[in-house]
Amino acid sequence: MSFFPLRPVPLADGAASLYDEWLAWLKESLNDSACDRNELCREVLTDIYYPDLDSSEQAGLSSTAKVALAHMDPRNVTLEPEYYEEIDLARYEPRKPLIWLWEMFDRSSLGENIDLGIRFRRILAKHVFNSCGKNFKAFTHVRFSFGYNMDVGDNVVVHRHVLLDDRGGIKIGNRSSVSDFANVYSHSHNIVDGRIVYLPRTVIGEGVRITYHATVLAGTHVADDSMIGAGSMLTRNTDPHWVYVGVPARKIKEKSAEERASKAPPTPDPFAEG
Repeated sequence: MSFFPLRPVPLADGAASLYDEWLAWLKESLNDSACDRNELCREVLTDIYYPDLDSSEQAGLSSTAKVALAHMDPRNVTLEPEYYEEIDLARYEPRKPLIWLWEMFDRSSLGENIDLGIRFRRILAKHVFNSCGKNFKAFTHVRFSFGYNMDVGDNVVVHRHVLLDDRGGIKIGNRSSVSDFANVYSHSHNIVDGRIVYLPRTVIGEGVRITYHATVLAGTHVADDSMIGAGSMLTRNTDPHWVYVGVPARKIKEKSAEERASKAPPTPDPFAEG
């Protein structure tokens, strides 16, 4: 069995200090209680998407260009969760600019930069989620609903193109990972009338692995150290240490005590918080 921990990747000369300076400014700005998050979002996104645009040139833009430019300001944008009846506006409104900033950052070339992107999203997650532990890693194009119903433990990894539907609430325990293109839900609809919505909380325990393209349905409790196989659909609670696969997912293998005891030793995390 090969053991391949993440290795550190040095940045080009000058890039590390440039990224550190920008991220420190962003973190300091968001920690300031007087920060206007809508303005912060608008300024950052305008600099990312229209770095050469002078304010004096905006009047001469085409109507299409003006509409595109207006979308740098989250106050000019509506997002799907705003249409949900159960939304808590007092909690969502201060988060919306950061959710829009997160999503638009990921759509830019900056979002493909692993080092910058992970550290950028980690800063935002501390202000978007209800709680976020240390060393959180989110790769590009992770989507969530309200944000304020997310509780994330320590050393959690969420990979590319993951949907975290936190309408009813999602808890992810320490050291768990959600792989590329997985979906985790915490709402469902009545089969007769889709306007009737159920909002059970979904809980992912500690040391869980939700693997590629898997789906976890609303209200499921994924027990500690269990694993959901690629492409599976989990419809019910799991037992600790078991592997589940299929549609619907069924238990197929229990990790033996010997397997659980022979885990690889801890290794340095190149993205760990200082």
